Amino acid sequence: MRSPAIPLLAALLFSLFASAEDWPQWRGPDRTGHVSSGVAVPTNLPAEPKILWRIKIGDGFASPVVAGGKVFYADNSDGQETVHALDPGDGKELWRAAIDLAVGDHQGPAGPRCTPLVNDGRIYAQSMKGKLRCISTADGSAIWDVNYTTDFSAIFIGEKGNAQGATRHGNDGSPLIDGDRLFANVGGTNGESEVCFQKANGKVIWKSQNDQAGYAAPIMATIGGTRQVIVFTVDGVIGLAPGDGKLLWRFPMKTTYARHVTTPVVFEDIVVVSSHQIGLTGIKISREGENWRADRAWLSKDSTMNFSSPVVVGNYLYGLGPAQNFVCVEIRTGKQAWSKDGYISSAGDHAYASFVVLGRNILALTDGGQIVLFAADPQEFKEKGAAQLCGKTFCNPAYADGRLYLRDARELMCVQLAGD
Repeated sequence: MRSPAIPLLAALLFSLFASAEDWPQWRGPDRTGHVSSGVAVPTNLPAEPKILWRIKIGDGFASPVVAGGKVFYADNSDGQETVHALDPGDGKELWRAAIDLAVGDHQGPAGPRCTPLVNDGRIYAQSMKGKLRCISTADGSAIWDVNYTTDFSAIFIGEKGNAQGATRHGNDGSPLIDGDRLFANVGGTNGESEVCFQKANGKVIWKSQNDQAGYAAPIMATIGGTRQVIVFTVDGVIGLAPGDGKLLWRFPMKTTYARHVTTPVVFEDIVVVSSHQIGLTGIKISREGENWRADRAWLSKDSTMNFSSPVVVGNYLYGLGPAQNFVCVEIRTGKQAWSKDGYISSAGDHAYASFVVLGRNILALTDGGQIVLFAADPQEFKEKGAAQLCGKTFCNPAYADGRLYLRDARELMCVQLAGD
């Protein structure tokens, strides 16, 4: 039998080796798409960036993450959603762990859609079917798991109608960790929409609300001096008290297909989300005593974002608009500052780009596999370089230690963008 001291020691070493340069979860260290302060970033792009290594992988749309001296990714391996740990130096596999049966839908192959989350020597992987499993980053051994359908009676809404057990687009919103707690979009409609777990053992701390789960990842933000969990569900945007799950405020948003995908972003007292039907929406959060309000500050159809999450730099938001165009939007007013097209290969609802803030510049990875570096400048679009790196992709890249980790349908690769 393995000594109980071994996983404890492994977790301690993992924490010691974790650094500010890690990209341990969806959209980076704090879920905003920003690299940490002081991390080396490129100021321009060569026409042919140096590819350090590339490996063959299975199907899936889950984004890679980097933490504690390892690269992690999830794919379909032999019919199972599987998490892999790699050596960042050469891409060699260190271990793999099966999570759940791989399932697909009419818009994509069978494989994971949810980006894993790494924290304190553990990696948390959520399957399309709604299994959440916690495993050790040291060797991939299982620590705990729950099933949203069997443990919480969750019914997931797909694009068209109800689908028991997430048989359509699946459970895609990556769970959130804050301190010793993990917050997950479970989607149970009997007071079990959002569930807070002890991250170490999976014990339920609280359950809240009746919303079915959307596709968006929850975030933690401070508004009006109060920390809160913000979630974009099928029924709208909600703010919850992290301590007990109490509903602080709610902004209703209903759409035909319940396609609520964009990760909420926060600027001062404004929460921004977007729906393909409603448009890009700024929500002003205010408080009078113990009572909170959520009111629409503005609505922009010109800058509607479908399933590509934007980033915030200064007073402006940068993202992908409805005409397959990069857009810059003033957050206080919702007014579009500029628009730039010509970079996106897919049409209509399938257009996609991910965005990473690298100091004063923004790196976009387009759905056609091109990276584009442009200035975070609200006055005009200024390209700082572009390069073709991979095939068609709908995944966000990870940026750590001057390296970009990205995947397409066939390969995962590591690209040197800054430093040696």
